[in-house]
Amino acid sequence: MGQISAAPAARRRIVWTAAALVALVLAVLLSLAVGARAIAPSAVLDALVHGGHSDDAEVIRGLRLPRTLVGLMVGAALALAGTVLQGITRNPIADPGILGISQGASVGVVLAIAFAGIHTLTGYVWFAFAGAALASVAVYAVASSGRGGATPVKLALGGAAINALLVSVTTAVLTTKASAMDEFRFWQVGSLSGRDTHIVGQIWPFLVVGVLLVLSVARGLDALALGEDVAKGLGQRVATVRIVGGLGATVLTGVGVAAAGPIAFIGLAVPHIARAVVGSDHRWVLPMAALIGPVMLLVSDTVGRVVFPPSEVPAGVMTALIGVPFLVTLVRRKAVPA
Repeated sequence: MGQISAAPAARRRIVWTAAALVALVLAVLLSLAVGARAIAPSAVLDALVHGGHSDDAEVIRGLRLPRTLVGLMVGAALALAGTVLQGITRNPIADPGILGISQGASVGVVLAIAFAGIHTLTGYVWFAFAGAALASVAVYAVASSGRGGATPVKLALGGAAINALLVSVTTAVLTTKASAMDEFRFWQVGSLSGRDTHIVGQIWPFLVVGVLLVLSVARGLDALALGEDVAKGLGQRVATVRIVGGLGATVLTGVGVAAAGPIAFIGLAVPHIARAVVGSDHRWVLPMAALIGPVMLLVSDTVGRVVFPPSEVPAGVMTALIGVPFLVTLVRRKAVPA
């Protein structure tokens, strides 16, 4: 009977995964072809496969391809980070922003601009990574102190406290260093504009490490969803799952925030969408989130390029505008687990 009931679920997961792959391919093609200057699909193919040297080919290889690659990496990183953070905290509204990790990266960038004289995206990357890492360590240290260790409630409260502290630090620096305000403002909104191959080269090794870490705790997250006592009874080391998962989420958040700024909503909404279509098994949820995240970010970025030409609406703004209806629909249908 179990095999009979499991077969339709497996087929549904395979169908949804195939659909997500198709959507990702279409999102990539849109990102390469659509913008202030529309480019025919044949020109895109010529630039990527045949090495064409037309003006369109130069635009695709020099501007849109790096931007698209960064979008793929950032979308997957933030979606995976949000999925893991919701799993290890057992909190359906946990994401890198709420737990203070994104704000830690923001503090790193503010300090780089205001005091280190860093004024390039490639320079911001390392400061953003350092800020995200320090913030996550601080949250876990606060949550693990005292009785009971790092419980889900204490992790959420610790994240809120550290996030508030880091917001205050950011505000204090910006009010005393007004020259940093304009530069930080453009990074803070979250965007894929201006990203080049140097950014891709800097972040891809960290993306690989983060992905391996979060995939290694997929079974542990499934057990943890049943409660800590049950997880321990199933032989899972709860503290190890939380530390490894949190480390992976920190690395992935650092990748996303360092490369594109603190783009909101992907880490919150995508995990719920992934669970709604493939169920609660993290061996399926994590890959699905890694597919849906880039689709949401690339579509948001593409729409932002054409909605008010010749200006662009940053991807960080468009992700919320596009993602909110999905999450509201899931809530109305009670698809989000309690």
